[in-house]
This record gives sequence, C-alpha cells and structure tokens, in this order.
Amino acid sequence: MEITWKGVFPAVTTKFTTDDQLDLGAFDKGIEGQLEAGVDGIVLGGSLGEASTLTNDEKITLVKHTVELSAGRVPVVFNIAEQGTKAAIELAKRALDNGADGLMVLPPMRYKADDKETVTYFTEIAKNVPLPIMIYNNPVDYAINVTMDMFGELAAQSNIVAIKESSRDISNITRLYNRFGNRFNVFTGVDTLAMESLSVGAVGWLAGLVNAFPKETVAIYRLMKANRYEEALAIYRWFLPVLELDIHPKLVQYIKLAESRTGLGTEHVRAPRLALTGDERTRILSIIDTAIANRPELPADSWGVTEKA
Repeated sequence: MEITWKGVFPAVTTKFTTDDQLDLGAFDKGIEGQLEAGVDGIVLGGSLGEASTLTNDEKITLVKHTVELSAGRVPVVFNIAEQGTKAAIELAKRALDNGADGLMVLPPMRYKADDKETVTYFTEIAKNVPLPIMIYNNPVDYAINVTMDMFGELAAQSNIVAIKESSRDISNITRLYNRFGNRFNVFTGVDTLAMESLSVGAVGWLAGLVNAFPKETVAIYRLMKANRYEEALAIYRWFLPVLELDIHPKLVQYIKLAESRTGLGTEHVRAPRLALTGDERTRILSIIDTAIANRPELPADSWGVTEKA
C-alpha cells in the first residue's frame, strides 16, 4: 500500500498476556479503536511498542498480523531500532517480505555513532530495502542528533521521504522547510509539542497518547489542518496533562495504564519494565481519570473514518 505521509500515525503499544506472550486479541481491540477514530497509519515496534524486549520473530508476527488486520485501510510502518547495520537491513527485508508498507528508522542503538557513521547507516538501509523511510530524529532520548547537513546528504536517497522530528526544538521544523522545501514530510513526534508543531507546518503527528485517546488526537490534527484553531486549542488544553505522560522514562507504563482505563488495552508490560504500584500508580491514575471525567465533546466532523485521498 502506498503511504501518504501526513495525518495521525499512532506508535502503537505491544500487548502482552499475563504469562508474557503476545496478546493479539487485546492488540486487535486497540488497533480497531485507532482505525475507527480515523488514524492515517500504524507504526509498529517503536520505543512505545517495547521494541527492545521483542524478539525478531515477535516483531514479524506483529507485522504480518497488522497487515492482515488493517486489510489495506491504512499503511503499516515498521520501526527499525538495531545495533548493527547488517541486522537492521535483514530485519527490514523481513518486514518488507511480510507486508510492511514503510519503515521508521532510528540511528544505531547503544553505540553513539558520529555523523558520517549515522548517515552511512541510514543510507545502507535505504539502498538495500526498497521501502519508503521515515528518519526518527530524537537526540534527547537516543543521543544522536541528525543535523541539517546530515539530512542534506540523506536527501540523495529517494526513498528517505519523511522525518519524525523529536528534538524538542520546534524551530527545526522551519529549518527543514527553509533548507529542503517539501523534500521531506515532517512529522512531530512529541505529544506535548504537537499543536505547536502543526502550527508551523508539520504535516503529521506520530503520537503516543493516541493509544488511549484516539478520537481526541485525530480531532486536534484535523481541526488544526482546517484552520479551526480555537476548537483545537480547547481540546489540546484539556489533553496536555495527559500528553505529558509521553515525555517520561516510564511512558510505556503510563500510556498502557491510560489504555486500560479507556478500554483499548491492558497494563501488562514486559520485564525489565514493571507495572505501576503504590503512590506512583495512584498519581498517574488521578491524571488519567480526571481527563476521562472531563472528556470534551468533539465536533462531529473532527474524527472518524474518512475517504483517504
């Protein structure tokens, strides 16, 4: 399926059973909730998807299953977060063979590659796997900053087409457009900066709390793109305390707890992560439940399945 790189793309969580197996039943319920809300793509196996704890076979199971489940309704993008170039290429090829429509690629994991090494890593994947690629730039969490000059080199690869901009510097969106025009499709990847990023030209939102609140996430995006700023702002102000759960080291536990409260997932995480307990759980539940109790009424035309362009 060809990807239109715009809109809301959930970085979906991976669901587990109580005995630490993939819970495809719970996963399906979450995905259907996203599709009903009108999301524009699905991203599998990211940080929020607990990629570092999944085996390659589990990752490919998720790809095959999601491709079958989505049945062409939205594109399926698979995340590559590997330590070695060879391993990244091999896994990307397996994703291609099992129906993935695109890739989101992080810089090399664990080793802090320099600029040349990072560009070469991305380039080798692009040359060897004929799928469209989104580069994930997140120097805050992954210690490697993909600079404007590096993107200038990567522009030579025609299948590197999108950027998930998560540097926390909103001005980078404008810098990218100033330097490259519309060469790259720029997404925001930080929930707490989403509306601000959309206001300066981001064409998409690769979102986290969308897992628990898909309709509200889609509504903010669509209202912003329709220049209905005040309506979007009202929802965003309600949403912000919950969106801040996305920028914490325990974002997986926090967002899964939110999913469980809205009926779209479970709290089960894979070790070394542990489920929340005690005062921390009480505090996070208070934030989530306060949001649910005050959930805003959304404009009828701001979410839901629409005919894809």
